[in-house]
Amino acid sequence: MARSGLQMHFRPATPGDADAAVPLIYSSGPDAFDYVFMTRDGGDAQAFLRYCFVDGAGEFGWRNHWVGMLEDRVVAVGAGYGGEAKWPFTLAAARQIISHYGLRGVGVIARGLRVESVIRPPEGDMYYLAHLAVRPELRGRGVGRALIDHLIGKARDAGRRRITLDVATSNPRAEALYQRNGFRVTIERKSHLANERGRVADHRRMERLLD
Repeated sequence: MARSGLQMHFRPATPGDADAAVPLIYSSGPDAFDYVFMTRDGGDAQAFLRYCFVDGAGEFGWRNHWVGMLEDRVVAVGAGYGGEAKWPFTLAAARQIISHYGLRGVGVIARGLRVESVIRPPEGDMYYLAHLAVRPELRGRGVGRALIDHLIGKARDAGRRRITLDVATSNPRAEALYQRNGFRVTIERKSHLANERGRVADHRRMERLLD
C-alpha cells in the first residue's frame, strides 16, 4: 500500500497488462528508447517494447515486471533483477530484435551496445531496479516510493543487499525521489550518443546498501 493512503497493491505483470504497462515503461526513458529502437523507416520504440512485453522473455518482458494496481487500474510499473540475468536477457533481446526488425535489427543491436557504455547492465551481487514509472496524475502521492519499497522487498527476499539503479541527469525529480529512499550517487557517466531520433542523456548510477 502506498504511504499516501491510496488503496493500491502490487502484483506480477501479465501479458494482458501491455496496453497500460508499455507506455509507462517507455516513459521511464523515452529519449534512450527512441535512440535505440526507432528506425529511419518508421520503426517505433513503443511497438518494439510491446512486442517484447507480450513475448514475455528478457528485460522488457512481462515476466520481468511488477505492476502497481489502484482498484482495477495499472498505475505503476517496475522491474528488479540481478547480474545473473545479463546473458539470458542479452540472448532474448537479440532474438526479439531480429524477429521484430529483420535485417534492420543489426543497427538496433549496435545502438543498444553503445548505450551500455552509459547505462551499464548489473553485475556481481547487484540487484538492479529498472523501468520505474508512475502515471503522471499520481506522481508526488507516494506511489513511486511504494513501488521502490516493493522492489526492495523482493531484493531482500532474494538475499540481496546492494540495490542499484540509473537515472538520467535530465530527470532531477526522479533523482530526488531516489535520494529520499536512501540511494546515493556512486558515478556519473557522460553520454555523446545522439541521432535524429533521440539522445541518450548523461546518467548517474545510484546505490543503496540494505542493513
